[in-house]
Amino acid sequence: MPKVVIFMGSLSDEEKMRPCSDLLNDLGIDHVFTVSSAHRTPERTARLVKEYEADGCQVFICAAGLAAHLAGAVAAKTTKPVLGVPLTASSLGGMDAMLATVQMPPGFPVGTLALDKVGAKNAAWFAAQILALHDATLAEKIQQARDGFKESVEKAAASL
Repeated sequence: MPKVVIFMGSLSDEEKMRPCSDLLNDLGIDHVFTVSSAHRTPERTARLVKEYEADGCQVFICAAGLAAHLAGAVAAKTTKPVLGVPLTASSLGGMDAMLATVQMPPGFPVGTLALDKVGAKNAAWFAAQILALHDATLAEKIQQARDGFKESVEKAAASL
């Protein structure tokens, strides 16, 4: 039963979002990684949100470029946390996707992260932190990772 669902608006987004799925795998978090579009398949998106929520999904991660309405469409269908990853897909350099993801009406928030692969990774970390509120083992994995980040900076500083 997936705790996290990652929706991408298009299969072409996979390369940018793969780090999110990889990190969730590394942390041992059951998840689904799939394609559903707010515009091309709105009925599928609504159905999947309902089905995954009934199956125990706790966090939705949505990645889209251009108009980037996917996270908002999902937020309209659930009260679970929705994290949005805007993707660069146009000559606007992702600004269009970022604004569409971050500008939500009151009561339908989307936690908006950075663009592309950095946002994908941070969406996984943020989802893990949400789940760790009720999972001490996962909280410890996150702390160990943070300790590892600290050690790598210390080693880098010492090497200069």
